[in-house]
Amino acid sequence: MTKVESVFQLLDQSALERAPRVEQLRELGFTWADLGEEEYWLDAIAVMPGELYRELEEASGKLWMILDKAVRYVHRRHDLYDLLGIPPVLWQMLDDMPLPEPGLISRYARFDFAVADDGTIKLLELNADTPTGYVEASIATPWICGQAGISSPNAGMKEQLAGAWGEERPDTAACVAYGSHQEDSGTIEALVRHSGQDIKCVDCLDLWIDNGTVYDGENRRIERMFALYPKEWMAVDEGGDALAYAIETGRLQLFNGPHSILLQSKGLIAAVWGMYELGLLFTEEERGAISSYILPTYNKPVFSGSFVSKSVFGREGGSVRLYGDTGELELEDEEGFDSSVLFPTVYQKRAQLARIQTAEGELHLLTGMFVINGKPCGLLGRAGGPITGNASHFIALGVRELE
Repeated sequence: MTKVESVFQLLDQSALERAPRVEQLRELGFTWADLGEEEYWLDAIAVMPGELYRELEEASGKLWMILDKAVRYVHRRHDLYDLLGIPPVLWQMLDDMPLPEPGLISRYARFDFAVADDGTIKLLELNADTPTGYVEASIATPWICGQAGISSPNAGMKEQLAGAWGEERPDTAACVAYGSHQEDSGTIEALVRHSGQDIKCVDCLDLWIDNGTVYDGENRRIERMFALYPKEWMAVDEGGDALAYAIETGRLQLFNGPHSILLQSKGLIAAVWGMYELGLLFTEEERGAISSYILPTYNKPVFSGSFVSKSVFGREGGSVRLYGDTGELELEDEEGFDSSVLFPTVYQKRAQLARIQTAEGELHLLTGMFVINGKPCGLLGRAGGPITGNASHFIALGVRELE
């Protein structure tokens, strides 16, 4: 069988001296290009044709509004909350709070696509709650591409981010282990810097709540907060009920807003596919986009061919299992936390990822597209095994003939 020539062209730069380039990226704010002895950043660029980028951008815009429409259908329907795996502790909050205007349920999100060697685009999932990779996409990718004379569409990310945060106006940005967790700390610091707002960064573990009012470790009251804190954790964390109460009573405004968890659940993709098959809700144009870009996804393993199973709230590859044509388990993630012990599982038809030959060997390429303030605006490349998890590398994505 002849290998299909890939739509991605790899520009290998591993022959360049790495240390000064890592230092330059560090000065720009990307401080984890190397993690100890491990090289997280692959010194290469995967370049796609402009035609493929434009299709990705258009597909992202269409899928964004399709999933937005699905959330509005699901809203206040507890039977569907249950199917999506939404923890009951959040139901009252989701019911009582008004939905944001169309396209802005989440102001900071990232699609993950499988783009095959032949350019076929399929949606794997949407992280609409707490996406990382912002520093890699908004800071590192434009610099790396610029050094090589390759176009990058990511330059507009900072402007979109400033617009989003200008609307939400958080007084605090938080992550777990702020100051010691390099990636999450660097991510919220870059977001704050690009926002242009006066925002304090804090550790989620230092927060405390008194009768619905949230304080940081210095007893400063927090009223509007951006947090790299997955909302489903409220179902299992000791202080989850108290945090939910603070949001329900309006004492804390959380950004992304509570309804972003409905977009985040992979069960929403299963709901969209189910409604597509039943001929419900969507227009003919929307049905065309679903048919082209969404993989058959169900709440049960009904496939006769190869498929993937994953938790509705799995992150960084955790809980992902790959099954072959006869239903046998081929591969599972053994590094990330298996959240399927806490939340329901969905089953999705397998899609092909493009394969690239790098200095690290042949790797599978995952293509991310950020959606900030409702606009698709930035590519994120990650390369690794068939399951993209914590051990995957960052690789810059560039575009040929970018208009």
